[in-house]
Amino acid sequence: MLGTETLYTAEQTRALDHCAIHDCNIAGVTLMSRAADAAFRCLLDCWPDPQYLQILCGTGNNGGDGFLIADLAHKRGIDVAVVQVGDAAKIGGDALLARQQAQANGVRIVDFHAASLVPRGVIVDAMLGTGLGGDVRGDYVEAIDSINRCAAPVLAVDIPSGLCSDTGRVLGAAVHADVTVTFIGLKRGLFTLQAPDYTGAVHFSDLGVPAEVYAAVAADCSRLELEPLLERLPARPATAHKGLYGTVLVVGGDYGLAGAAALAAEAALRCGAGLVQVATRPEHVAALVARVPEVMPRGIATAADFTPMLEAADVLVVGPGLGQSPWAVELLQLALASGKPLVLDADGLNLLAGGALGAVAAAGNRVLTPHPGEAARLLSSTTAQVQADRFASVAALQARFGGVVVLKGNGTVISDGDSVVLSDYGNPGMASGGMGDVLSGVLGALLAQHLSPLEAAALGVCLHGAAADVAAEQGQRGLAASDLIPVMRSLLR
Repeated sequence: MLGTETLYTAEQTRALDHCAIHDCNIAGVTLMSRAADAAFRCLLDCWPDPQYLQILCGTGNNGGDGFLIADLAHKRGIDVAVVQVGDAAKIGGDALLARQQAQANGVRIVDFHAASLVPRGVIVDAMLGTGLGGDVRGDYVEAIDSINRCAAPVLAVDIPSGLCSDTGRVLGAAVHADVTVTFIGLKRGLFTLQAPDYTGAVHFSDLGVPAEVYAAVAADCSRLELEPLLERLPARPATAHKGLYGTVLVVGGDYGLAGAAALAAEAALRCGAGLVQVATRPEHVAALVARVPEVMPRGIATAADFTPMLEAADVLVVGPGLGQSPWAVELLQLALASGKPLVLDADGLNLLAGGALGAVAAAGNRVLTPHPGEAARLLSSTTAQVQADRFASVAALQARFGGVVVLKGNGTVISDGDSVVLSDYGNPGMASGGMGDVLSGVLGALLAQHLSPLEAAALGVCLHGAAADVAAEQGQRGLAASDLIPVMRSLLR
């Protein structure tokens, strides 16, 4: 895998748990005790001297963790109250043993009611774990609302209650935590869609589960880190010349849209392409030369004008400012027919979705970069359906169009059909025009430097997001796409 941390679904995490218990003979109550200890240590690291703990426990194993956290706090002399949410008669197995242990040791347990919580100390959310199968119901809705209205910091045990561990979607209502400590396997839903607004800082403990457990459970998703990906770009030899690093041809910039093509071209240049050319409307050539004199634009009026540029290019970036005119359709058709490595973005994707090109065969050397709205059009779906399960959506896109698909958004998900990687770099300041155009240029440059489509997509997305994080240190509001370009060049050092 390209990623450095494996991400798991809820089902895969349960398989890890089952393997640890049944194949490695680690008792379930032992794992629960380790989880409670890890959560309690995390709590004390974040809030070293809590005067009061309010621990909300559900009726499953997540609640069992909470009872044991309460027991640890009580033994340490911390004032603690357990608030039982849900019918205590439903508690069984290891969770019941945990509750009985806490009670026997003098931990106070009260049933939840609307006025249960007080605005002091630290709240621990141990209500609903990864097994939640539908929207939150009953007392849990009121309890979540009470936590979110209470002016006290919150530690979530394993996952904030109400958050889907597979998709990052809020299931009706979810706890806003300041810190989440998760166990055994990192859940993929913690890093995409709505999750970052609810998890706070994420901490992980493997609970001492041996390596053979992880080897026994297959997972196809991993979380990316920038530094290891940067190592995939080799140092340049003393004999380097521009021909070694490819010619990137940006195709776009219809009337009124020249800026998009300019951003993509400049990003490709600054991220290491040997040569960058732009096929655009003749009226835009002077403006492009004035902005980036190193870029070589050519005015394209007919297919005959375009063919020499196409033949000379090593990598194509099609879509930034392309528009949807007959001119755009013809250029896109020629680009696709060339069979050259290609990044398809923006109106290139919209033309593909709209059927203007007819049937387009899948190709392994393409990178498609849809945002959720474009993805919905490509799948004849809705944005809400795409976002409901971003992992399923990227798989569906890849199966339909081949190559590598980059489903942009909070927690960008990338798939080549065999593996899925996730980048959680980036911030809300990126919600401004031109960000996707810059990314497409970055991807084109990395393909031209001989990275595979998956490697280029992974490094490009992380580089783009990390640059935005650096640039946003001066403030997220007003962050412009062009602000990322010098930062990316610096990160590539």
